[in-house]
Amino acid sequence: MKTNLDALLAALYVFIDDHVAPCRRIGRPPKLTDAELLCLAVAQVLLGFPSARHWIRFAHARLGHLFRCLPQQSAYNKRLNAAGPLISHVIEMLARQVPTWRDSLRLIDSTPLPCAASRETVKRSELTGHAGYGYCRSHSRFFWGFRLYLVTTAEGMPVTWCLANPKIGEREVMAALLERDHHLPRVGQVILADKGFAGREFEAFVTDRLGAHLVRPDRKDEPVRFGKIARVRQWIEAVIDTLKGQLSLEQHGGRTPTGVFARTAQRLLALATAIWHNWNTGAAAKRSLIAYDH
Repeated sequence: MKTNLDALLAALYVFIDDHVAPCRRIGRPPKLTDAELLCLAVAQVLLGFPSARHWIRFAHARLGHLFRCLPQQSAYNKRLNAAGPLISHVIEMLARQVPTWRDSLRLIDSTPLPCAASRETVKRSELTGHAGYGYCRSHSRFFWGFRLYLVTTAEGMPVTWCLANPKIGEREVMAALLERDHHLPRVGQVILADKGFAGREFEAFVTDRLGAHLVRPDRKDEPVRFGKIARVRQWIEAVIDTLKGQLSLEQHGGRTPTGVFARTAQRLLALATAIWHNWNTGAAAKRSLIAYDH
């Protein structure tokens, strides 16, 4: 199996069509199937086209040999906005195919997802009532939007995720996410977090409810337990850097709650697909996107 964009899209199409895509609905079948839509969405992110208008124009010239029919911009945006739940399901199915799914380590973290940069945009946005103001400690700045909460394997394969208002505490959101998907963490697994998830209630939840072990850096005001684990913590930081740097997470372009959800899922699907394909092809760097960005 080759390691290039065409091979990746062909493999993803076959996987979705065989194992994930729902049965055909009653009525006239769409010219662009769900499997083709998701392949088109993955290609958009990997090739670096945050703008749907520019992407559809480029796709007719670059990817016409892979798709029977390419939609116009409005139809593409409408289909993509409605595909959020399907994309999330595909991400989980891809995660189940990689060897690290059975590993005893999971990484958790959260990161800001800005949705507006001016007060006037915030006033007019359809995200009002869903998004909110938050503070990014890493960059010492305030933002308006959501926080992305992410659970991954050691090499960065997304396992589960959610978006939440940044005014809600990190521990509360992560606990709710893990409670919702309580079938994903297994008894005895190690959940690696940062200092933001320090707290007796959250640690008790992980230990008693999930049967897992929470490992995080020690705070200055508590006894030494795990020591310095900054090198391991860099794994999840590198995953987030890939999402924001190479996969244009902060340029998602979502204007509605469903749009932000779908476009965040689109970036996570692109990352999951690349990792899954790299495992299948035996690539040395499982999170590398270099072979698929041209």
